[in-house]
Amino acid sequence: MTATVEPELGTSSTKRMTMAVAMNSALDLAMDRDDSVLLLGEDIADPAGGVFKVTKGLSTKYGTGRVRATPISETAIIGAAVGAALAGMRPVAEIMFMDFVTVCLDQITNHAAKLRYMSGGHSSVPLTIRTTVGEQRFGAQHTQSLETWFMHTPGIKVVMPSNPIDAKGLLASCIADNDPCLYIENISLAYSQKDEVPVKEYFTPLGEAAVTRAGRDVTVITYGPAVHTAVAAAEVLAAEGVEVEVIDLRTLMPLDMDTVLASASRTGRALIVHDAHTFLGPGAEIAAQIANDLFGELKGPVRRVGTGFSPAPYAPSGLDFHPTSDTVAAAICELVDY
Repeated sequence: MTATVEPELGTSSTKRMTMAVAMNSALDLAMDRDDSVLLLGEDIADPAGGVFKVTKGLSTKYGTGRVRATPISETAIIGAAVGAALAGMRPVAEIMFMDFVTVCLDQITNHAAKLRYMSGGHSSVPLTIRTTVGEQRFGAQHTQSLETWFMHTPGIKVVMPSNPIDAKGLLASCIADNDPCLYIENISLAYSQKDEVPVKEYFTPLGEAAVTRAGRDVTVITYGPAVHTAVAAAEVLAAEGVEVEVIDLRTLMPLDMDTVLASASRTGRALIVHDAHTFLGPGAEIAAQIANDLFGELKGPVRRVGTGFSPAPYAPSGLDFHPTSDTVAAAICELVDY
């Protein structure tokens, strides 16, 4: 792996990018540096460049031998990618919507995630699976946040960026990693914000959370789009004298519980926020660990805010299906008043 570099934001070494452009840059630089990196997925070659345009221009630059548009068969994409990884390549497989990884679970959980262990460390699977979540308008079969399924599977890393710089850094780190990584992109964030991102290759360490906003009263642990929801709630409450610390997990497996526990120990209050279902979602494990390690230090029970236990609605009236800044702010206030 190329050494991690610290970005010099606002200089000629950085450029304002959306998350989609930042991911395209990460793929471009990885393919330029390493001939073993190849891409597989539906419609990823030009002129389409992927349904969300993340691979735009790459087949023109590197050829269709390394940017392979595939038939509509997710099992074939992941099966071929696992085989390519075992043969010494570093494939990046795109599954258009996370809902469709369900047909690939055997290849991912029983093969890609287990082969290092089953071979006594002799075989590695340097596979990156890119997929998307978060577009509510696509309804119950194109919206599911299934990250918990993979957090529950030993042998695979799981990441979800919330901003352009981590979108580039986490994707680069996944591609360079010798084990399978699931890289989850939120569609609503892909083009909604621009930030300064290093132009050159940049790596965000896997397994390290970031303190997005410092605060003394409550710790909010979150990731992906919910980071912005939590920060918005924190800004509102700051005007009322409540200082909220927001932790962006960035990597869901392995979890950076050291950062979470240090913050929750200091504030004495913890709230986990995510777009996945509350029931058995990532917050369940995080809450259990906080309660186990900090019992006696907490000023109130650990709370969780996620989505209800129902399929995502297609109707416009259901577009507030995921947590909002109002629901998060209300949960924070309940904790403070406990």
